[in-house]
Amino acid sequence: MAKSGFVVGGIVGATAIILLFAFIIVPSQEIGTPDLITSNGHSATILGDEISSSSKSNLTLVELFEKSEEGVVKIKVVRIGSQGTVQGDIGGVGSGFVYDNLGHIITNAHVVDGADKATVTFLDGSQYNAEIIGKDKFTDIAVIKVSEKPRLLHPLEIGDSSLLQVGEQVAAIGNPFGLSGSMTSGIVSQIGRLIAAQDSGFSIPDVIQTDAAINPGNSGGPLLNMRGQVIGINTAIQSISGEFVGIGFAVPSNTVSKIVPTLIEEGKYPHPWIGISGKDIDPDLARVLDLKQAKGFLVITVVDDSPADKAGLKGMSQTQIINGEEYPADGDIIIWVDDKEVRKISDILIHLQREKSVGDEMVLGILRDGDFMHLTLKLVERPDL
Repeated sequence: MAKSGFVVGGIVGATAIILLFAFIIVPSQEIGTPDLITSNGHSATILGDEISSSSKSNLTLVELFEKSEEGVVKIKVVRIGSQGTVQGDIGGVGSGFVYDNLGHIITNAHVVDGADKATVTFLDGSQYNAEIIGKDKFTDIAVIKVSEKPRLLHPLEIGDSSLLQVGEQVAAIGNPFGLSGSMTSGIVSQIGRLIAAQDSGFSIPDVIQTDAAINPGNSGGPLLNMRGQVIGINTAIQSISGEFVGIGFAVPSNTVSKIVPTLIEEGKYPHPWIGISGKDIDPDLARVLDLKQAKGFLVITVVDDSPADKAGLKGMSQTQIINGEEYPADGDIIIWVDDKEVRKISDILIHLQREKSVGDEMVLGILRDGDFMHLTLKLVERPDL
């Protein structure tokens, strides 16, 4: 894969993501470089930039909390050290929410990654050991399960994240810094963001950006609309210090609805894969390639024996030096996929996430040496890079 530019499903950019798993020391970062912080303190790179769900049935924040608090849980994990002893500094606290009456609980994959033991605490203080049923690091979603009495299980309703609008009010419930059952509120700051999936080499598309305060320990907790529906899983923040500065990210509920049933049945989810890397067309690159508009995705590298390779997609083979800078001088430019316009890599990734599965065909509209053509490829399962 190319070392620079976007990787389809991959990592791009210079900022990093911090996952929100509590009580892990966040490593120091270079001053002036904003980091995306996941709730367990791991760093990664951020990539990128319909009808409202508001209605007359909207709840007040007080009503929203009362309706939802019983469905949110604290998750504490323990990881055993290499010598077989429990090491407290590699444990931590995250959040989750009840998915169904069978005891399935949704959280982030990074919350339970490498866990030897997971304990779930319900609102009334009752604690139970949980089994890890399945996890998907490519979307940072995991399913755990407790064998519990129905009275403790209060599943939260899953909403439709495609209906979200920028500016819509939302609330987050979780366990920031281990403080159980904390709620914060804010708005949807943007939709369709692209962030890095931890330690996978790929990216999570279609992510919700919010200014509702989330901090270490919030990972895996629900982001709720004002009807009490889960419209996202709180996953990461962008920060220099490791503390919340108004930019948080949540994996959308429609991704949850697509991934979780398969995780419950099979323990993993097979993601479709194209097998290319490249970069978005910017004004400078458009001039070099003699394009009228700065939009589309330039293929730099095609992975051998990938769907893109088998379909005949071509990557960069030449470069030009202009004013001391090196630019790609050729390569296929993807301008639409299945009749949908491609402005940048996120359009391709969102289409893959929302609409496609392993085994599906996908039609790419490309420009090659100034000529338009289309290629059909058959999607296979994404490899573990």
